[in-house]
Amino acid sequence: MDDDKFNMSMRKFLKQVGVTSQQKIEEAIRASGKSSGSVKVTATIDCADIGLDHTVTGEIDLG
Repeated sequence: MDDDKFNMSMRKFLKQVGVTSQQKIEEAIRASGKSSGSVKVTATIDCADIGLDHTVTGEIDLG
């Protein structure tokens, strides 16, 4: 495995995940009309090729 190529590809993928996820969450919150409190969020990444199934849960405070 070429570590440099792997790291660049990984960073590109994670940037895409982060940016698109933030946009979708913001759109959904605005569309819901919710403007205070918090929302619970679950993100799942899976990759059958390597047997990965990873879930992260958290809460986003709306202020």
